[in-house]
Amino acid sequence: MSPKNPNYRWFVVGIFFFFMLLHQTDKLMIGSLQVQISETFGINDFQWGLVNSGALSVATVLYPLWGYLYDHYARSKLLALASFIWGATTWLNAVVRTYTGFLITRASTGIDDSSYPGIYTLIADYFGPNLRSKVYGILQVAQPLGFLMGLILGQMVAPLIGGWRSVFYITGGLGIVIALFIYFGVKEMPRGKAEPEFENVPEMATFRFSWAEAKQIFQKRTMWFIFLQGFAGVFPIQVIIFFFFGYLETERGYDSNRIIATMAPVILILAAGYIVGGFLGDFFFQRTKKGRILVSSAGVLLGAIFLYFAMTTPLDQPNRFFLLMCLTAIFMPLSSPNVVATVYDVTVPEVRSTAQAIEYFIENSGAVTAPALTGALILATGDKTFSIMIICVTAWVICFLFYLGALFTIEKDTSHLRTQMAERAKTM
Repeated sequence: MSPKNPNYRWFVVGIFFFFMLLHQTDKLMIGSLQVQISETFGINDFQWGLVNSGALSVATVLYPLWGYLYDHYARSKLLALASFIWGATTWLNAVVRTYTGFLITRASTGIDDSSYPGIYTLIADYFGPNLRSKVYGILQVAQPLGFLMGLILGQMVAPLIGGWRSVFYITGGLGIVIALFIYFGVKEMPRGKAEPEFENVPEMATFRFSWAEAKQIFQKRTMWFIFLQGFAGVFPIQVIIFFFFGYLETERGYDSNRIIATMAPVILILAAGYIVGGFLGDFFFQRTKKGRILVSSAGVLLGAIFLYFAMTTPLDQPNRFFLLMCLTAIFMPLSSPNVVATVYDVTVPEVRSTAQAIEYFIENSGAVTAPALTGALILATGDKTFSIMIICVTAWVICFLFYLGALFTIEKDTSHLRTQMAERAKTM
């Protein structure tokens, strides 16, 4: 499809959606394969924890590097490289026959996990500010759907096709196929192309990364609040990923069939929440520059309220518990697409990947902290229900307070960026 085709940008969104869907499937599937892989290598829970921590640590360390590269070079080609690395490292992960080799190759799969800032900044140059939240919401649906697909592949498909190695060969191979689609199908766009000030500019100037502009990221008050909420905001999702299935089994007495019957609809509703959040964010943003922050703050506050009531629901009221978890799921992701769009509402095009990478670096730092802190609290209190609830609710309340702070800064920072873009447009 030609880049001149008006539908081409949606073709690009489609390619990136499938990249994120398959990548998240590959990344999150390993949790459902714990028993099979542990039996293969004869490892204990601590050794299994090292496997997961290794990939997460590599991704965290590499976020700033990927952000720097995306702001210097063609993002489309770097994303193709990231997809190829994903496929190659997953294949290597399936090939090795020792635990040490598995540990090292699994850690190497974290190299491409920090590639998402390139996707979001390239999309920002295809779509203007008034559309970005909804596009990011559509893309981020891939995350919960990938988790669900990973659960199905790990629990149902792997035993039928020869075990976990066969599944890794499939997902790794798909990574290489997607790399070819990105390399040949996705065209680079000039940085800042979709900013409204450049709509009637016949020829775009090339905006190049500068350290002066990179330093300006930290002088935007809104970014302070975005960074701070990023650290706290990942706690609930990490706690739910690592502890909620065990909570349902041990605290609520659910068997595997009931867990899937409960969580599959919740995950699908969670996926819908990303789209709802994106559409609401753009809707209110077009009416007030505080719109995306307002949607984000409402999401975390209502998520905290409904999770609290869900976790305190008596065990003999499963239908009420399920309904409250569905309500929690619809509000949980409202902030996610709006946070990404907000970063680009206040930063200049040539340093957006760096800004996003810093935000993700801080988020991943919280992601590393959350499971350990939750485990320690469960051990100290002996109460899994209380521990999960207090950490999730506290984290969301903290995020709400940070969003309140951003409400006082977002209009000034957004207006400053629009002034900068208007001044650049005059010189073209």
